[in-house]
Amino acid sequence: MAAEPIRIILVGDSTMTDKSGYGKGFCARFTPDVTCINAARGGRSSKSYRVEGLWDPILAQLHDGKAYARTYVWIGFGHNDGSSKPERHTDLQTEFPLNMRRYAGEIHAAGAIPVMVTPQTQRWFRDGRLKDDLRPWAAAIRVVATDGGYQLVDVYGVTREAVQAMGPLAANRTAGDPIPQNILDSEASGTSVPAVFTDASQATTSSHQGFDYTHLGADGSALFGRIIVDAWAAQNPDIRPYVRSE
Repeated sequence: MAAEPIRIILVGDSTMTDKSGYGKGFCARFTPDVTCINAARGGRSSKSYRVEGLWDPILAQLHDGKAYARTYVWIGFGHNDGSSKPERHTDLQTEFPLNMRRYAGEIHAAGAIPVMVTPQTQRWFRDGRLKDDLRPWAAAIRVVATDGGYQLVDVYGVTREAVQAMGPLAANRTAGDPIPQNILDSEASGTSVPAVFTDASQATTSSHQGFDYTHLGADGSALFGRIIVDAWAAQNPDIRPYVRSE
């Protein structure tokens, strides 16, 4: 028996996009009964996504959901909310959680299901241990989800666990390629170093995601997408029939 059609809409920053995040790998994990729409945009924060008018068409789409049994909207910000750029920056204690609550409340009011998503981990190591730089934003999102009774997918938790288990060498292979030589030379030390680009192909362009410790190449998107979808399905039985078998 075919599953009822559902829709998933991704709203977030570059770590969720098809080009440089887990979005492509995430959507590929679902059966054809799922319409997966990636509305994530690079460089956006919980503030700038709304201010730039990107949220309005998403909200409008939620009112045309009669063709779907359910619509889930993933809300995942944090990477750019700590930026020093005023158009992106939000106060972690006040503005950021307020923004996340507002997104979730509007999704719920439109008849869709909000899914609160903690940030994907970065992949900076120091002496073999993964840095924990985004923990405050992940913690704030967990509180919003708990207080509102919303679904939570702890992307930060599951990707940190995976990347720590990989270690620097394997973790670096999830990024764009080719990997700069100074990164290759540093891997045995267990401490990440800033990339030094000696070839233009190593850097990010409009059509290519270059190497860094935040974004993902094609293999990284497939890996992280699988990890994240499997984590969601593990806690949400309603999603399991829509996940492709291995």
